[in-house]
Amino acid sequence: MSQPLIKITNIKRNFALGDEIVYVLKGIDLEINKGEYVALMGPSGSGKSTLMNLLGCLDTPTSGSYILNGKDVSKMKDNELAGIRNKEIGFVFQTFNLLPRMTALDNVALPMIYAGYSKSDRKARAEVVLNQVSLADRMDHQPNQLSGGQRQRVAVARALVNNPSIILADEPTGNLDSKTSLEIMALFNEIHANGNTVILVTHEEEIAAYAHRVIRLRDGMIESDTRKKLDVKS
Repeated sequence: MSQPLIKITNIKRNFALGDEIVYVLKGIDLEINKGEYVALMGPSGSGKSTLMNLLGCLDTPTSGSYILNGKDVSKMKDNELAGIRNKEIGFVFQTFNLLPRMTALDNVALPMIYAGYSKSDRKARAEVVLNQVSLADRMDHQPNQLSGGQRQRVAVARALVNNPSIILADEPTGNLDSKTSLEIMALFNEIHANGNTVILVTHEEEIAAYAHRVIRLRDGMIESDTRKKLDVKS
């Protein structure tokens, strides 16, 4: 049996707020296997954003262990975490987080600079992933020349460019109209079908319905963890 891609054991995260300690995550155990399509849900204050930050190596736990792809990242220093983030995790944010003065191609190639690729390799790979998200004709456009949906496609391409283990998407349709949301979710379905592990953070049931597994948090604990019964075509 191969080891899970993500194994979290008794993860706790506390924050000091003045003299008070706020207990946000209260001992979470979670395993996610390679190739899963997972939605994290929960009301405001449930701990889902904190859990996402830990999964994405943007934060470290107060206690507990986090094994990502065989490496214990829970004790790593900031510079080590930055390396793991760049190599293992592709982020897609609600607000796109594109650099306004750079073209779509340059925005997508950016993570490859930190990974040490040559300029020609960066350009070639960025072109491949922009083709993958149907933006071959928009590579030289800056973000303000693109629609919201196109900007999110650029953000998805940037997330894919380093061939990460995980695509982590935080409310990826939060700033999009319903038609564009459907297009972006169809793109996530494709990405998952290509073998990527996809983790979505969302408060929308219709977006979570795309995932094959829904984990609901409440008050810093996992309230439920349900897997969809997939249709098996004979």
